Amino acid sequence: MERIRRIADLSDPELKVYAGLSEVQLLRYYEPDTGLFIAESPKVIMRALDAGYEPVSFLVETGQIKGEAAGILARCEDVPVYAAELTALKRLTGFPLTRGVLCAMRRRPLPAVRSLCAGMTRVAVLEDVVNPTNIGAIFRSAAALGMEAVLLTPGCSDPLYRRAARVSMGTVFQIPWTFFDRKSEPWPEAGMEVLRELGFRTAAMALGSEAVSLKDPALLMEEKLAIVLGTEGDGLAARTIADCDYTVRIDMAAGVDSLNVAAAGAVAFWELGKRR
Repeated sequence: MERIRRIADLSDPELKVYAGLSEVQLLRYYEPDTGLFIAESPKVIMRALDAGYEPVSFLVETGQIKGEAAGILARCEDVPVYAAELTALKRLTGFPLTRGVLCAMRRRPLPAVRSLCAGMTRVAVLEDVVNPTNIGAIFRSAAALGMEAVLLTPGCSDPLYRRAARVSMGTVFQIPWTFFDRKSEPWPEAGMEVLRELGFRTAAMALGSEAVSLKDPALLMEEKLAIVLGTEGDGLAARTIADCDYTVRIDMAAGVDSLNVAAAGAVAFWELGKRR
């Protein structure tokens, strides 16, 4: 395949998207247009392709060209491929490649919250969740357990960051998502108002004297529900909890008072994503 270029010089400027740029720099790569992100592993890349994302180039371990990457490369026959042995790729990227393949892809413009959520009945809202691993795990649970979209406040980590997308197993490309606009929909006041205009009741996952059980009959019967999860450690802001229609707790045993945000999200999505 002539388009496959064996890497001899790891300082080649064409490789800077894989090694020389931070994820924030990739995000702004084509400013003011949308930027780039790096998808890692054949499954994640395939799900991104299935969702219509445009590949720019591939970085592949030599042994994977005819291995797990073969189907993807055949599907994208006009896209440049850079290849090297695994040890060289580790030196270039600074991390071991999951299943030996990375793909630089073009981002797409994000939809507005109103247009994204029109007609939906169950959405997850993430407030300032900063850990990409938690973002990825929450997306995977949301996609699997009945959420129709994920909405993020501007303080959240980007779902297209390499680690978040990999942990999600590519479900960031399967479930619709967007950020609340920092200027026109500042969270929580304006963001909450948008949700109310769309007909959603809001459920803050938090501890408190007025918190109802996840199995509360009134909560379970809500036609349209937005499940709101807060940042690691501190949880939801007091102002956000006060603005929500419900404060909801997960009943637990053994004196445990709380769960990691990703685990709490999975439990809440399983119970509240069900249709009564």
